[in-house]
Amino acid sequence: MNAPVVIALHYQNDVLHPEGKIRVGLGADDRARAALLEAAGRLLAGARAKGWPIVHVRVAFRADYGDLIQNAPILRTVASLGAVREGSWGAEFFSALAPLDSRNELVITHHRINAFFGSALETVVRQFNPSHLLIAGVATHSVVESTVRHAVDCGFEVTVAADACASADSGMHAASLASMAVIARISPVTQALEEWS
Repeated sequence: MNAPVVIALHYQNDVLHPEGKIRVGLGADDRARAALLEAAGRLLAGARAKGWPIVHVRVAFRADYGDLIQNAPILRTVASLGAVREGSWGAEFFSALAPLDSRNELVITHHRINAFFGSALETVVRQFNPSHLLIAGVATHSVVESTVRHAVDCGFEVTVAADACASADSGMHAASLASMAVIARISPVTQALEEWS
């Protein structure tokens, strides 16, 4: 069986940094922030140690938001906050979770909630011919869940690395994980890495 592909969603400054514009509701000293960063770091380090491909997915828009279709509250909020503008510090990857310069690590930019929609993500993932995807990121109830559902519809088996995901509302995070459990395996990072060794 081919190695799984790790898809790391939105580990960006505006989403994770205490000075970011979105921050998924995690305060600068919130224990949930530290736990998320630690788990995401273990996920990336574990995948690198095993030689698994990692696709780092970022969301970013033109400075004038001309490429942002604001047809949903979450998308209108991005524009009103001035978040994830292309070329800005906020759109850059959070330094501790940034991609390495490696042929096994690729970067995809997308513009919708589902990371597959209108992006090269499926083409990039399929070049590794995986049967399984290991997905994590922020926020659980938006980009993670939308991307997981699309991946399953594409025929991939999916594991969600639950502790490397977060939402502004912990109840929303838990509800999203419970909803995805019908179509994907929900595992902590440590277990997910062991299962696919």
